[in-house]
Amino acid sequence: MENCSTSVAPMQKGDKFSLMQCPQNEWEHKQMERIPYASAVGSLMYAQTCTRPDISFAVGMLGRYQSNPRMDHWKAVKRVMRYLRGTKDYMLTFKRSDNLEVIGYTNSDFAGCVDSRKSTFGYVY
Repeated sequence: MENCSTSVAPMQKGDKFSLMQCPQNEWEHKQMERIPYASAVGSLMYAQTCTRPDISFAVGMLGRYQSNPRMDHWKAVKRVMRYLRGTKDYMLTFKRSDNLEVIGYTNSDFAGCVDSRKSTFGYVY
């Protein structure tokens, strides 16, 4: 993905993944066996933990399907990678200040998981 086109966001608005998108037959299973899905998601988790908290939601969503991914999930992983390629010059910066100012951001959804109807909540400080 060295020369891939970039993406402006790690996920598209309205992206929903479910167990119904997992491989339904032997041909789809064989097709996904040669794709390093779990390895790619693991690499994204490493990037998320170390330097890129902006991809946390997308990576968490994609990590739910590591044991049985489908091509839709793989395309979403590649989209996150294209986003990282386009934002590789973004960085976390910490500036010295006499006044301590803590800023936090939160987001949530209600019953966003298609399979379990569980909600998701996230925060970054």
